[in-house]
Amino acid sequence: MTIKVLLADDQALLRSAFRVLVDSEADMQVVGEASDGAQAYELTRAERPDVVLMDIRMPGVDGLAATRMISEDPELTDVRVVILTTFEVDDYVVQSLRAGASGFLGKGAEPDEMLGAIRIAAAGEALLSPVATKGLIAKFLAQGGSTTDAGPGGRGAERLATLTGREREVLTLVAGGLSNDEIAEQLAVSPLTVKTHVNRAMAKLGARDRAQLVVIAYESGLVRPRVQ
Repeated sequence: MTIKVLLADDQALLRSAFRVLVDSEADMQVVGEASDGAQAYELTRAERPDVVLMDIRMPGVDGLAATRMISEDPELTDVRVVILTTFEVDDYVVQSLRAGASGFLGKGAEPDEMLGAIRIAAAGEALLSPVATKGLIAKFLAQGGSTTDAGPGGRGAERLATLTGREREVLTLVAGGLSNDEIAEQLAVSPLTVKTHVNRAMAKLGARDRAQLVVIAYESGLVRPRVQ
């Protein structure tokens, strides 16, 4: 199956480089290029890509707003947005995760790393390193980032009341950067059981993916960032 990729960046030269990289892979195809967020949203609706590589800073409608538009569109629930950024710790990156992005990737990433991230996102797996996501959010919150914005549907501690004790436990371990296999080993259950708990937690909390679960775990206070 060919992975359909949409490129959204206001730098034509960068889009061209990304297109050459993606189209060089037998299992990938660039289905569109956008120079701003509004165009990215419209092309996403038209082309139905599996993955959108989205720059944050674009003229007009920026990547943050475009990500929110995509994630809130009921017809685009299968589309995954991976944010491209030059900053590893950035307020906008955290806001993008809250808005529905599946993860982030530095623009300076190695080609193999970028291609791997596209495949992971398309497969609906972790979509980015849970450890990297945890580190990003922990640093942001430790530096005084606001947790008052509950995001779509609310992300406050009251939302956790819908979870079972086991689902809370699994959520804590997900936020700790553990994979399903590692969680299964720690809890002495099968990976399939862990996957079920993760999926149920995502459904109850309105999370699109694992990255969103990490955000919720920190914003709700279930997991506290360590101040260095």
